[in-house]
This record gives sequence, C-alpha cells and structure tokens, in this order.
Amino acid sequence: MIKINLVREGRAVRGAGAAPVAVPGAAAAAAGTGNLNNIIIVGGLVVGVLVAGGWWWVKNSTLKEKQDTVASKQAEADRLQAIIKQVEDYTKRKESLQKRIDLINQLKQNQRGPVKIMDRISQDLPDLVWLDHMTMSGGLIQLTGRGLNPNAIANFVDNIKNDSLFEEPDLSSVNQVSMTPPVYSFDMKFHFTYVPKGETTGTAGATSTSGTTGTSGTSATSTTGTVKK
Repeated sequence: MIKINLVREGRAVRGAGAAPVAVPGAAAAAAGTGNLNNIIIVGGLVVGVLVAGGWWWVKNSTLKEKQDTVASKQAEADRLQAIIKQVEDYTKRKESLQKRIDLINQLKQNQRGPVKIMDRISQDLPDLVWLDHMTMSGGLIQLTGRGLNPNAIANFVDNIKNDSLFEEPDLSSVNQVSMTPPVYSFDMKFHFTYVPKGETTGTAGATSTSGTTGTSGTSATSTTGTVKK
C-alpha cells in the first residue's frame, strides 16, 4: 500500500506563495545603518548650534565692548563739558570784576583829575603871565590870559607843549590890550590826559569851579583869576 503525506505537501505548496522570511543578520545591519544616519544628523545639528552660539557670543562681546567704549567717551565728554562751563563762569566773573575795578579807578581818576590838571598848568605858567579864565570839558582845556610881553606868552606855550599831560597847544590869538604898562591878551586851547603820554589814557570826567577849585556838578571846569608874576 502506498501512503502519501498530503499535509507536508500542502504546507510546501502554501509556503511557495508566502513572503520570504527575513534573515536575522540582515535586519541587524539595516538597523545599524539607520542609527548611524540619525547620529550624523544629530551631530550636524549640534555642531551648527555650537557654531551659531559661538558667532553670537563673539558679536555680542564686540557690541558690548563698543557700548562700553561709547559710555566711557560720553562720561569723559560730560566731565569736560562741566570743566568748560566752570572756565566760562570764571571768565565771566573775571570780566565783571575787571569792569568794576576799571570803573572804580576811573572814578578815582575823575575825582583827582581837575586838581591835578590845574596844578600842572600852574607849574607851567611862567613869570609875567597870568590866567583870566580856564574851562575843562571833554578832554579840552581853553585858556584866556594875559602877559606883560609876547616872549613870556611864548614860554607858556612851550611849557604846555613839553608837558607830558598835554597835547600840542593851539594859540589862536595874541593882542596888545594896554600900552602902559604893555599888556597882551591871548587865547589858547589844548587837549589833556590824566596819565602821562605813552601810558594808558583814562577817561576824564568834568567838573566846574569858579574863583577857586571846587565842584559844582556841571560838565566843565572853569577857573578865573589865576595869576603868577
């Protein structure tokens, strides 16, 4: 009797149409390749992050350094600006003080000026000449006087000319007003300064006197009856 194993053959027939069974070694190799790719990708990302972080840190450090430099320069500028303002304030105070000093000196000069001028004219007045009238106004002196001879009047003109407080005199007229004794009248004018020639000239204030030296509050000084014989 012949026996046929139909079960094994049926299994063989069904096995012929099924998918091949994976080999365990090949599956492990495929899994290893996938893990390597993932590692490469992750590594690339990490390197990129590190590079970007390093670039950001360098730029941030440079920016902070520049900001610190700007802040330092600004602080120095503010300090110098404060010093400049102090210097300007000092200069203004100095100019104001100098103006006050100049004003005080000018007032002092004006107070003693007319007396000084009249004293110098008296010293320059030679013998045989006397003054009838003198006015001082705006730096100008005008004289009217008389002399016993023209030479004495000429000497007076020369004395005024050589005086360091007076400018070149202008003798406008000399006339004989008396025969016995011979008397000559003259008119003369010249400018004056309160300081000697060659030095800084102050501004002359003006007062007014009549008869004797004194102040009456007007803008001119007038003296009459000065005689030197």
